[in-house]
Amino acid sequence: MQQFFVKPSDVKENKILMQGPDVNHIKNVLRIRPGEDLRVSDGEGHSWLCCVDHYGEKTAVLDILKSLDQDTELPSELWLFQGLPKGDKMELIVQKAVELGVYRVVPFAAKRSVVRLDEKKGQKKQARWQLIAKGAAEQSGRGRIPGVSEPVSFAEALAEAEKLDVILIPYELEEGMEETARIIESIRPGQSVGIFIGPEGGFEEEEVIRAREAGAQPVTLGRRILRTETAGLAALSILMYHLESGEHNLIVRKE
Repeated sequence: MQQFFVKPSDVKENKILMQGPDVNHIKNVLRIRPGEDLRVSDGEGHSWLCCVDHYGEKTAVLDILKSLDQDTELPSELWLFQGLPKGDKMELIVQKAVELGVYRVVPFAAKRSVVRLDEKKGQKKQARWQLIAKGAAEQSGRGRIPGVSEPVSFAEALAEAEKLDVILIPYELEEGMEETARIIESIRPGQSVGIFIGPEGGFEEEEVIRAREAGAQPVTLGRRILRTETAGLAALSILMYHLESGEHNLIVRKE
């Protein structure tokens, strides 16, 4: 059952007043009729099974049938700091990162970023990425819609990351899977984690040095070079598994 989001203020006792583009989608695309069920969340961890009572001109009035358990969020905030990639790769990255449980996505301009966005273009892109995040959150049954920031500079991204408990920077020149395993296994539920991913071409050595000075720990994602749209998703997948399973031995060590 697909999930839809409303504002907390739209929830009144046993009724929900849905407004905006979702009404047209529910009514004319999905063709959900009065009396039929759907799932609704307020984006703050509360979710309900509802049925459509009736439609207004641009609204849908829903009856709350029962509260639903909402246990789809990771026990830690995972922040993906993504070097701006070419083309529409950012759309895929946002979509899949949300499915994997990311808390926030922060695009940034690295030295090797080909794409350069001025303020106006950055705002337009951010609005598009946020819509994609909303759709992915609905599809994957998330309890909240992760935020996507407007593009920032590398220095601004580092300043934001310094507020977090752990900062990781996958780097193709980093070696030592043993050390990477130790770092990941030391992360505990409740800690906030930032992951820095470079654009096509990766990071320049100077950027890695600056990230280290800001507290970032270089890690490896294996012997293969991953594309920018793959690396962040691989890191998120590893952390998702580590945080949600009771088993912390992610890598089998050779004797």
